[in-house]
Amino acid sequence: MTKLNDLHDNPGARKKRVRVGRGIGSGVGKTAGRGQKGQTSRSGVAINGFEGGQMPLHMRLPKRGFNNIFRKDYAVLNLGTLQSAIDAGRLDAGSLIDADALVAAKIITNARDGVRLLGVGELTAKVTLKLAGASATANAAVEAAGGSIELPAPAPAPLSREEQKAARAAARAAKAPK
Repeated sequence: MTKLNDLHDNPGARKKRVRVGRGIGSGVGKTAGRGQKGQTSRSGVAINGFEGGQMPLHMRLPKRGFNNIFRKDYAVLNLGTLQSAIDAGRLDAGSLIDADALVAAKIITNARDGVRLLGVGELTAKVTLKLAGASATANAAVEAAGGSIELPAPAPAPLSREEQKAARAAARAAKAPK
């Protein structure tokens, strides 16, 4: 049985860091393991990925895909999480549940660009939700439970090329002096 006054780390559990540049007898004195002269013997060098002028690997590999900088970043909420929060009394099923209510109840930490409801889990409570989006299965489950989801109006479809030309022509005609 170990005693409190006999507690210690296993051998090799704590390794002392090497103190470089502390004399010839340390094995890493004088140049401190950096060799002689040159760029890497100096401080402030960051040449990770540099291959001596050869095209670096990360530039030789093909680039794939596309990152849309305008993409919406939604906070995700599952039906099961919503139901468990209602059962625990953190949310009132009778009142309107929106992003602010979900953050206040600590169900999501940050609403980001809005909350999107997904159909994972079961929902039995009749709820009224105001969210940024919902999957088809989540929408069906909420309506089956007697609730409703209020979603923002969809963005209008972009005009075709002919419609754009007609709109410009109409604007020019309206602007022209009579």
